[in-house]
Amino acid sequence: MRGDQMPDERLPTIGRCYACKRTFHYDPATVTMFLVDPETGFPPGMTVLGGQRDPAPESVRRAERRPVCPRCVEQAERHLAAQNPPEPRFPTWP
Repeated sequence: MRGDQMPDERLPTIGRCYACKRTFHYDPATVTMFLVDPETGFPPGMTVLGGQRDPAPESVRRAERRPVCPRCVEQAERHLAAQNPPEPRFPTWP
């Protein structure tokens, strides 16, 4: 810890976003992290075509946590919201 740093202050880390590959500063305690199998470059259980399957135990063991930048998280949330619009509400008769 530096002499001018407060005890509860964390130093930011620099890393590359898993999604967009941009370099960004982040706090490891608060950033969204993604498990990625370094052998395949995909999350454990994800196929090359984007499908899901049960992950192999060895794939889960070797998986590493990779950060995702806030911009990519926001874009993913907007995309998910667009894919799942709220159900229509119809007025009821008295």
